[in-house]
Amino acid sequence: MEYVILAVIIAVVAVGAIAGLVVTGRRRKPLPPKPEAPVITPPREPQVGEEAAPPTEAPVQTIEEVPLPEAEEQAPAEAAAPPAVEVPEPTAGRLVRLRSRLSRSQNSIGKGLLTLLSRDRLDEDTWEEIEETLLVADVGVAATQELVDSLRTRVKVLGTRTPDELRGLLHEELVKLIGPDADRTVRSTKHEEGPAVVLVVGVNGVGKTTTTGKLARVLVADGRRVVLGAADTFRAAAADQLQTWGERVGAYTVRGPEGGDPASVAFDAVKEGIAEGVDTVLVDTAGRLHTKTGLMDELGKVKRVVEKHGPVDEVLLVLDATTGQNGLVQARVFAEVVDITGIVLTKLDGTAKGGIVVSVQRELGVPVKLIGLGEGADDLAPFEPAAFVDALIGD
Repeated sequence: MEYVILAVIIAVVAVGAIAGLVVTGRRRKPLPPKPEAPVITPPREPQVGEEAAPPTEAPVQTIEEVPLPEAEEQAPAEAAAPPAVEVPEPTAGRLVRLRSRLSRSQNSIGKGLLTLLSRDRLDEDTWEEIEETLLVADVGVAATQELVDSLRTRVKVLGTRTPDELRGLLHEELVKLIGPDADRTVRSTKHEEGPAVVLVVGVNGVGKTTTTGKLARVLVADGRRVVLGAADTFRAAAADQLQTWGERVGAYTVRGPEGGDPASVAFDAVKEGIAEGVDTVLVDTAGRLHTKTGLMDELGKVKRVVEKHGPVDEVLLVLDATTGQNGLVQARVFAEVVDITGIVLTKLDGTAKGGIVVSVQRELGVPVKLIGLGEGADDLAPFEPAAFVDALIGD
């Protein structure tokens, strides 16, 4: 029985091996080649700007056949028009027109004194109030004492004190205190040596460059031909500022490099003024601290260099009226370095201390020649004592 089973197993294995060989032989037979499919080219799609229809050949023009546009004649570029030259307001009577700008000083000095003097009884307390009013207005101690003594005497002699009499009395005494006989003319007339030379000096922040520009307008309004010297080379844009002022009235501005030598610019400005035959050369010097010895010495150098061309006719010190007694300290130092010939008081419209006109004149022994009464271009006025006092006292 065991032999039968063994024979059956051998037979099954043999059949399986033969079947595997047959299947493998069939797989190795090559397959018949497939017929090639026809290649179909898709129609060309129109591109951007082309029509769907088949393109047609368009005639192509050669360069010679294409007409070129004729060159048009270009009009020459127009030169930039120079800025319009302004005509400054006349200086005659300018202070009278600007009298309303002195309202603060008017309330402090004029109306304050008239109110005190109009009291029924002028006792010692009243006279002390009068003194205090004058001192607060920066008239100065010596000038205040002089004015009060004169008022006391004249009021006692006058007897009656009507408003008109008091106004007339106060007007006379204040004009006498300011000094009606001082020469307040800005020396700006051309002479044999050449143009008149005016140096404008002062500390930083008093409006010196602006004042120089306004002074140019004053001189042009009085018929002078002017050259400006931008010798303030230490302050950024100072030369640009001064040149703008000059262009507005037709005055040429001589300038140098920023941070350059101020004396050199001043020298060139006077040289230009001589060559052009102008009446006046205005030199805006660098603002400096009166406490800095080196800077003040350089101011003296500017004056000496300019004098190689000829004499300096005016040295105008610009003071800010709102600084009061500090302005007097500045004035003393500047007077030691250069010979101050006149004072320009700026910002007088913004202070109640109009009495500085009196004190600065007495301190330096030189007159106030110009006063600034606003920010406008023509708000710099020649100083007239009678018109100034009229504005202080009011109507």
